[in-house]
Amino acid sequence: MRKLILLALVGLGAQLVDGSLGMAYGVTSTTLLLAIGTNPAAASATVHLAEIGTTLVSGVSHWRFGNVDWKVVLKIGVPGAIGAFAGATFLSGLSTETAAPLMSIILLLLGLYVFTRFTFQGLPKGHLGKPLRKRFLAPLGVVAGFVDATGGGGWGPVGTPAILASGRLEPRKTIGSIDTSEFLVAIAASIGFILGIGSEGVNFAWVLALLLGGVVAAPIAAWLVRHIPPRVLGSLVGGVIILTNIRTLLRSDWIDAPDPVRYTAYGVIYVAWAAAVVYSFLQYRKNAEEERSIIAEAERTKAPA
Repeated sequence: MRKLILLALVGLGAQLVDGSLGMAYGVTSTTLLLAIGTNPAAASATVHLAEIGTTLVSGVSHWRFGNVDWKVVLKIGVPGAIGAFAGATFLSGLSTETAAPLMSIILLLLGLYVFTRFTFQGLPKGHLGKPLRKRFLAPLGVVAGFVDATGGGGWGPVGTPAILASGRLEPRKTIGSIDTSEFLVAIAASIGFILGIGSEGVNFAWVLALLLGGVVAAPIAAWLVRHIPPRVLGSLVGGVIILTNIRTLLRSDWIDAPDPVRYTAYGVIYVAWAAAVVYSFLQYRKNAEEERSIIAEAERTKAPA
């Protein structure tokens, strides 16, 4: 029972972050499931089954707050579903011994990207009003969907920064559209995993716990998307992902690091993490007016997709 409550709280927290940043639900939830010894394919399958419900509620919530561009949803969501199905099929065919460290490496890379992206960069200044083309969104969707299924998360960490960096879609609509299109990705990945490992590989009580936590948080996150500083949250979440997956790798058969090495590595990460959070907060305070002006400009611009 305690484990189910913990999973529900993780689902709630992960969805709050995901709905506010446009990323990190899958990466955060999968990291926890791996840490408690879940089979990698089963962990990703559990998270994606839960995401069918959480992304549906999140998408509706973002739509009601005006955070969704439906043209972008279709242009990136359909290719993303194709990539996710392929990734789920690939991961299902790997042995646990091979898949666990491999998934931790993918999650670590995603965590590093989230960490550095939001610690050292603010909201991008770009070309609001210029359309996002299918030739950009389709390949992005395929890659993000594949990484999402194989890493247990990655749709947001790959898709959200890429669209934000283009500067063509305002931040709140970027986050809302990525969250909404993830519904298609979650369905496709879940089908791939069920075909690959069967339903007996999935703990449906865990799915329900993650789902309930995420459903509670989704409407709150959609409202908070205009108020939470992305830099600070990105630094916090990225640090959690980095620390947890470094721990998994250092304890794996691939490395099997002795205790002094592991504890030194953890200490370095803690110090760097704390410094990054402080830096992110100070930079947000320093550039708050500029970031507010970027958001205000975006809200005045009704850009075609």
